[in-house]
Amino acid sequence: MAVDSYIICTSPRSGSTLLCRLLSQTGVAGHPGSYFHEPSLKSWLGYYDLPITSTGSERELLDGVFRAAIAEGSGNTGIFGLRLQRHSFDFFLEKLAVLQPSLSRDSQRLAAVFGRVSFIHLTRRDKLEQAISYVKADQSGLWHVSSDGTELERLASPRAPTYDADRINDQLERFLAYDRDWNTWFDREQIEPLRITYEALSDAPEKTLGTVLDFLGLDREAAYGVKPDVAKMADGTSRQWFDRFREEHKLI
Repeated sequence: MAVDSYIICTSPRSGSTLLCRLLSQTGVAGHPGSYFHEPSLKSWLGYYDLPITSTGSERELLDGVFRAAIAEGSGNTGIFGLRLQRHSFDFFLEKLAVLQPSLSRDSQRLAAVFGRVSFIHLTRRDKLEQAISYVKADQSGLWHVSSDGTELERLASPRAPTYDADRINDQLERFLAYDRDWNTWFDREQIEPLRITYEALSDAPEKTLGTVLDFLGLDREAAYGVKPDVAKMADGTSRQWFDRFREEHKLI
């Protein structure tokens, strides 16, 4: 039996955009996305074009937000998909507690709002590559490219990326901490997620997608023929930065 919802627990540059788009293409797994990406209630309300009223309580405002998110993330499939990144997760839990004040555990509150929930932990084995990918995207403004080479997501004007060992190291430590924090939360809530990696998803997208559908209680045949429409962005510059950082930090 399929679950009512699923949450992809992840961090930036872990392949979550690719996974979400693949799941959407199956037509059976909702339309997973970052429906609570910014840690701001005002941003949430703005995303769903919901009014900020002086008469409504915070709980009433949150109820509207969560209902809108579930509708958008489900489509007509009957299953809700959500991507949560670690940087905004604590704020999300705080607001979930406001919405469900009578429950004491995060997992109970999630179930009260989203029904039967399954969890997917999508991570990246090579954290240095992840850190370099993040720094390059942040500097260049280009975050995702489609499989035909056109820009899929740009958040700033084009700018040539410049090697910055300190920023790369900061991101490397941050991504390591994100994984530790996710695992600490899973242990505390007694959750055993499906664990997949960016590397597996990138190397065998159809097979990995089928594994995810199986885990969710959905027909894995829906993965057949689904093709990635997000391209890898690693290039020669990425490789140069990778080798230079490892040499400078005595990692080789």
